[in-house]
Amino acid sequence: MIELAQARAWLIRHGESESNAGLPTNGPGGSPLTALGRDQAERVAASFSGTPALIVSSPFARARETAAPTLARFPDVPYEEWPVQEFTYLGELHGPNTTAEERRPYMEAYWQRSDPAYVNGDGESFHTLVARAHACAERIAERQDEGAIVVFTHALFMRAVLWSMFTGITDPDGQDMRAFRRFVDTCEIPNASALGLRRAAQGLRFLGSSIAHLAPVQTTSPAPDPTTRTA
Repeated sequence: MIELAQARAWLIRHGESESNAGLPTNGPGGSPLTALGRDQAERVAASFSGTPALIVSSPFARARETAAPTLARFPDVPYEEWPVQEFTYLGELHGPNTTAEERRPYMEAYWQRSDPAYVNGDGESFHTLVARAHACAERIAERQDEGAIVVFTHALFMRAVLWSMFTGITDPDGQDMRAFRRFVDTCEIPNASALGLRRAAQGLRFLGSSIAHLAPVQTTSPAPDPTTRTA
């Protein structure tokens, strides 16, 4: 259960996408959900303890598809798209019909470069990511009196929000960028997990994260016989 009363905002990672499953995708924003991802999205929608005040999504397909069942459950709740999309640092190197594994050498080269101002083609810089993360936290803080805000977003962006809150860094240098990469490597955010932010006297604070809502649904029906399944 995602307890809306516990936090002013819940950042929710999208369900499993085709890119997460190792399939080729066309650019950073076009990867749709897999069947598992759609099931995860349904579980997220069913898990809210009450009605949110605002539902937000990144403009990327996998986030919007994850938000869709929640929007269907709460059709009267306002919906907005914010710039909380995934970090798109590869630019044209995230070419059409490529897998994450094929893009890995370019990913490693980018992080080894450790240049926060570097922009590859139509990608974005690490400076821009940090600025977007700060802007998201500030936007939530400004609107937290409206009630609980649910934001469907992405793993690297969620880590950037947390890292920005933990460090207070707004103008990162190369050393900061390397520290963020270490943080990314030690901070796991599974698909469809929910990360809570609560109000405190000093501003927003990290409440914790949860994947309990993804537990298998308990049923009294007998398990199907796998020998009777068809391809």
